[in-house]
Amino acid sequence: MLTLPPSVKIYVATERVDMRKSFNGLAGFVRDHLGDQPMSGHLFVFIGKRRDKMKILWWDRHGWALFYKRLERGTFRLPEAQADDVRIEIAATDLSMILDGIDIRSTRRRKRWTPPQDSK
Repeated sequence: MLTLPPSVKIYVATERVDMRKSFNGLAGFVRDHLGDQPMSGHLFVFIGKRRDKMKILWWDRHGWALFYKRLERGTFRLPEAQADDVRIEIAATDLSMILDGIDIRSTRRRKRWTPPQDSK
């Protein structure tokens, strides 16, 4: 299970990424394609063309961290995205389930309380 503070968001790029990219290439992808700041402290998740490789880029205030997972069998299943979405935001529990091989599209979540939205 991943333990992240609530201020850290997790963004999954909907476009497939060349898995040969490293720190600078992925940071450039975040800036140019996702329209976000790669040094924001959020996690950026990238999936390869065959969906059997995943990289997670993170800036931790002191330097870059790059997590890489390659599956020996099977593929990663990501949540559905709208046609015009360049990224989707997921929860840490969702990322943990994806890494464990669980298809989160087939899971059912129970209703939980959420604070009311301010109407300004």
